[in-house]
Amino acid sequence: MKNPIGIIRLMKNTLIGLLVALACTFLLVISLMIFPSLSERTNRATAAVTPLYKPPQAQVAKEPWTAPDTATIPKTEQGDRIRYGRELIVHTSEYLGPNGSVKALSNGMNCQNCHLEAGSKILGNNFAAVYSTYPKFRSRSGLTESVIKRISDCFERSLNGVKPDSSSREMQAMVAYMKWVGQNTPKGVRPEGTGLVKLAYLDRAADPKAGEEIYALKCASCHGANGEGVFNANKTAYQFPPLWGKHSYNDGAGLYKLSSFAGYVVNNMPFGASYKSRMLTEEEAWDLAAYVNAQPRPHKDQTADWVDPSKKPIDFPFAPYTDSFTEQQHKFGPFAEIAKVHGK
Repeated sequence: MKNPIGIIRLMKNTLIGLLVALACTFLLVISLMIFPSLSERTNRATAAVTPLYKPPQAQVAKEPWTAPDTATIPKTEQGDRIRYGRELIVHTSEYLGPNGSVKALSNGMNCQNCHLEAGSKILGNNFAAVYSTYPKFRSRSGLTESVIKRISDCFERSLNGVKPDSSSREMQAMVAYMKWVGQNTPKGVRPEGTGLVKLAYLDRAADPKAGEEIYALKCASCHGANGEGVFNANKTAYQFPPLWGKHSYNDGAGLYKLSSFAGYVVNNMPFGASYKSRMLTEEEAWDLAAYVNAQPRPHKDQTADWVDPSKKPIDFPFAPYTDSFTEQQHKFGPFAEIAKVHGK
């Protein structure tokens, strides 16, 4: 007969083992119910630190706006006004430049230098949505502005001059032309291909030194080694406009913001480029913008602008700001962290 004490001990140890196993299983089940798995916790942690901000992506026109054919301008008194308005956009300096035949109001540049092909080029700062979106509230002035006020701003900033009289033949003609160009754009609509492309921000600051090399290689042959531009044969206007210096746009102009300048050149420069056939990479466009806008140019008093500084664009290069970033970073970047703070 086997030892009864040994049998009892064996049964006891087996029972203890079963109880321990049951207890471990119970604890494991409870822990899985209460606590997430390691992978779940990792995913949750990752999600918790993933930035909500995503920089704006480069826009590609899907079904771009097309300007009406100038041959369709009516042969009427209003048609004559529209044609004169277009002539003023293309040859601004000949009429309103330093030696203009009508009046000396501007720096010698033409509206067309910024608004390509008389404001009709896709993603060339065109007029597709000017008449359809004005009057509109603009944060820079804190006012609801008319088309006339918008044109006046261009004369005072991009053309570094004096605005035309609002009732003048010239102002009325430019307004008529812009209305005609945007005639197929419904009120309040901004069609594809309007204005300028919004490029994704770089993950670094834009580099003026790199931009200087790009300028020498791809821009200086037209705009001059010192950004001075090239006059036409009659010296009445610029064939290729100055990009800095006393005859260029001042620091209150839209192109003085790096995002605007980069968005302008990436689809339009060097000469012959388009949104379908770029000649600059986006990175080159940012660096080129940094170089050009680091050069000297006329200053405009902007103390009346941006009554609410929280509405300033993130690349507006003049304080005060409602954040802790420096003027240097607001001008050259990196912009993504500023945009994240402002929820843009």
